[in-house]
Amino acid sequence: MASDPGLLRLMAGLRIVTAIGLSLAVLALLGTDVTHMVAGAMAAMVSTFAIREKNLRGQAITLSCGFPVAVAAMTLGALLHNKVVAGDLFFIALIFGAVYSRRFGDRGTALGLMGFQVYFVSLFVNATVDQLPLLAGTLAVAFACSAVARFVLVPETPQRVLDRLRGAFRARLAQLVTAQTRLLDAPPEELDDVLDDLRHHTARLHETALMIQGRLEDGTGDAATASLIQRRIADAEVAAERLGMLLLNARSSERADTLTLHLPHAPAPAMGKLLRREDEATATLRRDLGALHFMVSRPAEANRGTAVAQIRNRLLGYRDEERIPPGATLAVQDVFRGIGEAARAVMGLRIALDGPQDESDDSPATTRSREELEAEDMSITGTVALTSLEKGKAEDGEEDEEDDRSGLDRPTTRAAFQVAVGSGLAIVGGEFLSSQRWYWAVLTCWVVFLNTASTGEIVIKGYRRVLGTVLGVLAGVLLAGAVGNHTWVAFVLVLLCVFAAFFTAPLSYALMSFFVTAMLGLLYTLLNTYSLDVLVLRIEETALGAACGIIAAVLVLPVRTDSRTDELLATVLERLGDVVAGAVEQLSGGPAADLLDRARDLDTALDDLRASTKPLTHAIAPQRERRQTVRYLVALLETSAYHARSLAATAELVPYSKHVAADPRLGRAARRIAHNIGVLVAQVNDEDTTGTVESGASIAAMLETDGLGVPAANTVTYRVLRHLQRLDEGISGLARPLDVPVGPRT
Repeated sequence: MASDPGLLRLMAGLRIVTAIGLSLAVLALLGTDVTHMVAGAMAAMVSTFAIREKNLRGQAITLSCGFPVAVAAMTLGALLHNKVVAGDLFFIALIFGAVYSRRFGDRGTALGLMGFQVYFVSLFVNATVDQLPLLAGTLAVAFACSAVARFVLVPETPQRVLDRLRGAFRARLAQLVTAQTRLLDAPPEELDDVLDDLRHHTARLHETALMIQGRLEDGTGDAATASLIQRRIADAEVAAERLGMLLLNARSSERADTLTLHLPHAPAPAMGKLLRREDEATATLRRDLGALHFMVSRPAEANRGTAVAQIRNRLLGYRDEERIPPGATLAVQDVFRGIGEAARAVMGLRIALDGPQDESDDSPATTRSREELEAEDMSITGTVALTSLEKGKAEDGEEDEEDDRSGLDRPTTRAAFQVAVGSGLAIVGGEFLSSQRWYWAVLTCWVVFLNTASTGEIVIKGYRRVLGTVLGVLAGVLLAGAVGNHTWVAFVLVLLCVFAAFFTAPLSYALMSFFVTAMLGLLYTLLNTYSLDVLVLRIEETALGAACGIIAAVLVLPVRTDSRTDELLATVLERLGDVVAGAVEQLSGGPAADLLDRARDLDTALDDLRASTKPLTHAIAPQRERRQTVRYLVALLETSAYHARSLAATAELVPYSKHVAADPRLGRAARRIAHNIGVLVAQVNDEDTTGTVESGASIAAMLETDGLGVPAANTVTYRVLRHLQRLDEGISGLARPLDVPVGPRT
């Protein structure tokens, strides 16, 4: 559950294999020859994996529209079978249309993909006009079997997916608590490995939270439930990440930097002697981390009984100062407070996901936490209608902005021209290599443009495609030799390769290419066209197609990786500013706003930026210093996003909490952060390169000038100031990698 959140990869692989297996069974019963069985299997595969819509009604409409598209593609492939020039020109036009259709959303993308892939199938099986009736019947069987697999045999609903994702979140949260417990006891020589493990599990938890966010709208019955789950997931994520930082501080001789948990391979901070001896506070801390893991991982139906209540009461008691072990150091006391906040977040998550809990054995501290959660729930329910209206307006604005982009400024139009030019080059070059297998070069050129947005991403994907193909050819040679003339053994191995390809696709494109190529070796065996020369030609055509795709990406309307990352970086900074401004305004006594939605928009933008920088941080990227700079910049942004999420979660408590009060001074304290974000955005967008990032006194020190002094430690206001201070440092830290001058406050 934790390794495959929502079982999305497993279900996708099973659904595709089921559709193919069912198609083969039906076609075999009808006495179809092997060639048409291969065509049916490939059509069943594409009609299943091409559909990406989340609701069942949309999937059914797309599948029903896909059948006439597939028949038309197969018919045109057969009609143009002997017309080389006309066939090539049509193929290029079809590729252009298939890519351009992405502008129409998931349905347009799916239909374009079906049209292209079925035309490719017609080339693969050498479809002719006299075969059209049988091929049309084969397509009908394939699409019908795809529908049966999708809606009957391997059904999937948004509600089921969301339920499994929520289970994955709890599983990954339990794994994170286990990693944090290891941090408590790790000897100095193992600390770097433990920190890498902690970063890994923190990132996985955040990934699952984003996946849940993307499924809430379709997977819940109403907006209030979606908002409530969103809030509880955010609370648990923030509390868990904060607990990791508190544990790191307790192990360190000085306060650790939050960047340590986000920068890969960052060195561990200097270790102190705080937790090396087996004193009572350390033993209690170890026990309570185990109890927190128990709370997180225990199934809902077993989460009852006196023992469970005692554990919950003890951990929630740490939210009261008098329950903190008095003999512990200040840093260790902070860890106990963090455990108390994490226990509260876990209880809120349980209530939101599993319904009301047993309250018969609650302590006063637990009762207080429940009352706070109930007050928050009422607030969420009361404001959800307004939030939904504002969100709808915002989405309308975004749609209008997208619709205003026309011509070559539209990404889908640019990509369509690039793929068309690259495919034309691949056809010409492929014909020189082989007049029979030239379409492999076109297929590679096509796929390297899928889900890519910059030249760097296309280069990396082409490299992975070639690597996977070379290794897949070696596997194909071994499999083809082992199978021999055993047709059904070959089909079973084909199904296994298909499952492995789609199961590993989100993890590694090279692995997917490996399994696809191994599958092709088996298909050629079935078609009695297998030879080592064919598989070697497969490598040559793949390399040619990747090269043609890269050439087209570089020469035709190129989108440089730097430009793409700058655009996304500006978006991240703008959304970071929105979250911080909204949180500070609410913490200062301003009106309530939907801060968690803003925080998730920030997370989504940061995820896009992280993906776009992969070509710059990949092992084959030539500039090592640049790789380190990009990693550092992304880590700073992830650190700033963590503090922004924490501010948003705290700010949403203000309207109804007895312990979090508005402080008008915070608005003044955050002005420097807003100014510096504006300077960075202007620099990245090349709008104004004369701005200077301000530095100076700490955020807390800025509040001392009004005579009221800095809030006492361990108060919520003090925690807010710490987040603002870390944000201020993080934003200022971005100035160096972005070449923005830093000066004193004016």
